[in-house]
Amino acid sequence: MSAKFSNQVAVVTGGSTGIGLAIAKALLEQGARRVYVTGRSAKNLDHAATLLGPNAVALVSDVASLSDLEKLKAEIEARGDKLDAVFANAGIAEKNQFGDTTEAELDKTFDINVKGVFFTVQTLLPLLKDGAAVVLTASIVSNKGMENLSIYSASKAAVRSFARSWANDLKGRKIRVNALSPGMTLTPIMENGLKMNAEQIAGLAEFAKGAIPLGYVAQPDEIATAALFLASQDAKYINGIELSVDGGMTQI
Repeated sequence: MSAKFSNQVAVVTGGSTGIGLAIAKALLEQGARRVYVTGRSAKNLDHAATLLGPNAVALVSDVASLSDLEKLKAEIEARGDKLDAVFANAGIAEKNQFGDTTEAELDKTFDINVKGVFFTVQTLLPLLKDGAAVVLTASIVSNKGMENLSIYSASKAAVRSFARSWANDLKGRKIRVNALSPGMTLTPIMENGLKMNAEQIAGLAEFAKGAIPLGYVAQPDEIATAALFLASQDAKYINGIELSVDGGMTQI
């Protein structure tokens, strides 16, 4: 196993399940000294902490809450850590039917996916080392027009835009900011957010065989590999981009 993140410290929001958990696990496997993982479910975080081991710090924290983000910052400061990388990964995916969408539906998604990403990075900015890396989890939906996903898609388009702006805003500190856009990935969001049942998830796998050049739905660790690349020195001249990790789906 490589040690590309040897002695580094990172934060992974939404790190208790799915892609975030896979990112945290890979960071520790590649030598990270400490990885802070956050999420809203204490149960999921307890499970993640057990899986990740003693070099992980699991904190109940809602990215939509500025006070929770300040508590996260205070915890990192109390341990005397500076950050080599921030993975602003926390987000939700819920369907909305245009014409019947409520204000509450829009506010929920934008509070987590847009405001949450913005204030996660802004709050932790004083703790980021010069030359650090920020990886924002966007989505291929920002480049598609999928039915009943207009709010989610718009929220992820905003995240991709942040990568462009912040790469410029932070150029004086040589902090790189890139967006990672996963395609279809088998995570708990399919059941918990998109409310898909087992039959629908199986149907998605069949759909993927024809719609995706590589022919299958990704596993979280395949997305995590790309996230770590963007945060590593292998990507030291990559800044402001969107990296689509989708098996080629958006390219055809």
